[in-house]
Amino acid sequence: MSLKSFCVSKMIHNGDGFISGLFLSIFILIHLNEGQSLEADLSPTIRAMPGEDVVLPCHVDPPLDLSQFTVEWGRPDLKPRFVHVWHNQKEYLADQNKVFKGRTSLFNDKLKDGNFSLKLSDVRHSDNGRYRCYNPKEKTEYFIGLLVGSVSSPGISLSGLDKSSAGVKLDCSAAGWYPEPELFWLDGDGNIMSAGPAEKSPDPDGVYTVSSRVTVEKRNYNNFTCRVQQRDINQSRETHIHVPGRKLKHLDQ
Repeated sequence: MSLKSFCVSKMIHNGDGFISGLFLSIFILIHLNEGQSLEADLSPTIRAMPGEDVVLPCHVDPPLDLSQFTVEWGRPDLKPRFVHVWHNQKEYLADQNKVFKGRTSLFNDKLKDGNFSLKLSDVRHSDNGRYRCYNPKEKTEYFIGLLVGSVSSPGISLSGLDKSSAGVKLDCSAAGWYPEPELFWLDGDGNIMSAGPAEKSPDPDGVYTVSSRVTVEKRNYNNFTCRVQQRDINQSRETHIHVPGRKLKHLDQ
């Protein structure tokens, strides 16, 4: 039995998408018998934004002789599945899937310690998936997920008057979200407003545009918020609008 240590490190985004200097480290210690897999329900998921670099962790028992050692990074859902292969003391990239060309590397100074973590640069939505680090000598494999999300700030506009209710129609939309987001309208007190289900339209890459319309009534304080959020990547964006009472009166004329 061997003790494997996984360390996940990446830069954290604040609410404005700015990369701060705070690092998140998650240590997962797992006892694995020979031939045992770290399956999806135990494997961690790294979250990132397009264009970032990420490290997919993989630690094996330190090899006595690197010249006789092989580690294969792959993604089982792809053909070919190979992401990055280390074989006979050098990188073997002849069978590498072309979508990863020029974007993968190992930490050569740490290989002797059994650290075969993979650096994947300039991540994109197509990189989303479940990655496998496989050691054929020990017949062990370790899985880790990668989720590349994207966000944008929503836009609000006044679209006209609802004559049936003497209210004003507000439209909100946001493009470029992944994974599928949620959209809410909030009143000036922060309460969720009834607006019906939002319209969600994915493009061929599965990136979403989301939109919604709400009718608001005339009030002394006409402050409203459109919020778009995605819980899986822990991201939220919102836009506020103040509709002056005189504008409501103007639209009513």
